[in-house]
Amino acid sequence: MPGTISTEQALIYTMVTMSGVEGKINAIELAEIRQLVLTLPVFRNFDENRLLMVAQEAGEILQDSEGLEAILGLISRALAPRLRETAYALAVEVAASDLAVGKEELRFLAMLRDALKLDKLVTAALERSAIARFQRD
Repeated sequence: MPGTISTEQALIYTMVTMSGVEGKINAIELAEIRQLVLTLPVFRNFDENRLLMVAQEAGEILQDSEGLEAILGLISRALAPRLRETAYALAVEVAASDLAVGKEELRFLAMLRDALKLDKLVTAALERSAIARFQRD
């Protein structure tokens, strides 16, 4: 298991973990992860051809009995304070992309919030923003 990871890896680990927290990676969520990596400025220096490899790394770590805690530790150590809200926002985007947020996803969001030491009001605003973006008529 790597000791340190890049900012981009941490953000991808966050999204992949969110997608896989219910036991399988959803195709809609995977497409959302790819789209976010291709379009967001935080990934401008990331080689998109590495996305699958980084996603697989996250999956391998998560297979361990302590994998979720390990992923959260890697993410929190890798991210500068100014990017912790970004990581949470990306997790929320992935969770909302298939228009169904389950109990396990909510549990992971709470764990992520705590690991990143984010304010509950800030995370609530990020969650509400995603709900508004994915709203149907």
